[in-house]
Amino acid sequence: MGSLPAFPPSPSKQGVSESHIDESTLSGLFKSQQSHLNFFFEHIDHSQTLAFTRALLHTAGTVFFTGVGKSGFVANKISQTLVSLGIRSAFLSPVDALHGDIGILSYRDVLVLLSKSGATDELLRLVPCAKAKGAHLIALTSVEGNALSAMCDMTVHLPLQRELCPFNLAPVTSTAIQMVFGDTVAIALMEAKNLTKEEYAANHPAGKIGKSLIFKVKDLMKKQVEVPICRESDLIMDQLVELTSKGCGCLLVIDEGYHLIGTFTDGDLRRTLRSSGEAIFKLTVGKMCNRNPRTIGPEAMAVEAMKKMEAPPSPVQFLPVINDDNIVIGIVTLHGLVSAGL
Repeated sequence: MGSLPAFPPSPSKQGVSESHIDESTLSGLFKSQQSHLNFFFEHIDHSQTLAFTRALLHTAGTVFFTGVGKSGFVANKISQTLVSLGIRSAFLSPVDALHGDIGILSYRDVLVLLSKSGATDELLRLVPCAKAKGAHLIALTSVEGNALSAMCDMTVHLPLQRELCPFNLAPVTSTAIQMVFGDTVAIALMEAKNLTKEEYAANHPAGKIGKSLIFKVKDLMKKQVEVPICRESDLIMDQLVELTSKGCGCLLVIDEGYHLIGTFTDGDLRRTLRSSGEAIFKLTVGKMCNRNPRTIGPEAMAVEAMKKMEAPPSPVQFLPVINDDNIVIGIVTLHGLVSAGL
């Protein structure tokens, strides 16, 4: 067999010095960035910002955002934030727009162009085409007197002291400013539209916030046919299969009309076995069940069910779901709520 090739030497062995940064240097960078951001907050023109916000608020069509490079990423993010608030918005790639996608623009729309310099070639070439579609054009730039602002219907100056980059080149402060500006305006629009928590949640059905405000107990409960039930006259030992087979860890004790009498849990079984010994073979469920269990209605919010399960004096793993007539219609479990993302 041939010999294995040797591993390449580590960078230090090749004469390359190891990278290093100390805490004071890092702290200084954060303080500098804070100073640059404070410069933005102190010099932003609120009259320009108000005009911009009103233009977006009263748009009859869609608010499109566009930009190139890092500004393009920010433009996309701001657009997605507006969409999450129920505002019609989309990102329009300037390159794709010049190759057909501009067909989506109309005279009812607003096109917001993000560019630190206001000299981005792709945006400058896009402006005449967007104007021909009749869209209202707004430039967000940080260099005063730039070509893009001069070509648009409205401009907002985003004051930039300098980039945090030691060469004043890498767009790390300018993009932070763009993001802060866009997201703050988004919240202003949210308040202007009187968006409710429920409406916001409806736009986030997969998120924990959305689920907590959308899902009701009836959406997540096990239905009546899945509920582990027994009668109070049933012997405990005769109900072990029912107790353990349906994954609830309990029995719901009911009468002939399906009215809830109480609950009997696997914990109750262990306690009864310890205290009664062999006498458990003769004990009925009704004699050992909890006749004052926590319950919940089907129209209650699922998050309220979770709070009720976790309430003092001790948490429980399930809640019988009953209607106004105390009839069992289902059961909701902690495992089911957690599995649903609550």
